[in-house]
Amino acid sequence: MTETIFRTEGLTKVYDTGTVKIHALAGVDLELFSGELAVLLGPSGSGKSTLLNILGGLDHATAGRVWFRDLELTGLGDRGLTRFRRDHVGFVFQFYNLVASLTARENVQLVTDVSPNPMNPAEALELVGLGHRMDHFPAEMSGGEQQRVAIARAIAKRPEVLLCDEPTGALDSKTGVQVLEALRDVNERFGTTTAVITHNAAIRKMAHRVIRFQDGRISAVEVNKTRIAPAEIEW
Repeated sequence: MTETIFRTEGLTKVYDTGTVKIHALAGVDLELFSGELAVLLGPSGSGKSTLLNILGGLDHATAGRVWFRDLELTGLGDRGLTRFRRDHVGFVFQFYNLVASLTARENVQLVTDVSPNPMNPAEALELVGLGHRMDHFPAEMSGGEQQRVAIARAIAKRPEVLLCDEPTGALDSKTGVQVLEALRDVNERFGTTTAVITHNAAIRKMAHRVIRFQDGRISAVEVNKTRIAPAEIEW
């Protein structure tokens, strides 16, 4: 894991409500490396989601700089960021954002239809263990299954980066483990650089690195010399 995929320098994000300025990020210097699974850990409001949104091209920084490989994201306009997201990044959020009127296969196809080098939707669903559910609708699936459809949708475009914001936040421990196993398998099988935001400290044990956030800053970075499988995580 030597190649740097993301790099930030002095990354700052300020939200101005009119009466008060909220410093969501207060000068973050960070590197994420090729093929790693990083867990971003910290309490609500510590800046994790804001950072992920800027890395993924969903939001603009107030100050500082961000690079994806040699591409400076902070130098791109909205059209350039849209192209960057489409070609390089998969997203998984806490709430699955599936289209209720479409089957699992059709939800994945929403992404593959606009991607330059996609997987077959059925292949992506097989990878997350849902080959037998691809013609079912979201309402016919459990929360864990819906989240795995969301992961299949994210990976079907073969992204270099997978950004996950509280992917197990709405799930119980059993289904959460299934989702974490799917994320680990994608990371290991394809070498997809994967960043997982969570406030669940137990999840840190499956990561290559743990990046702790507090008050808009990185408070610590830890390397796991020994990682454990999701099934071994005690919630």
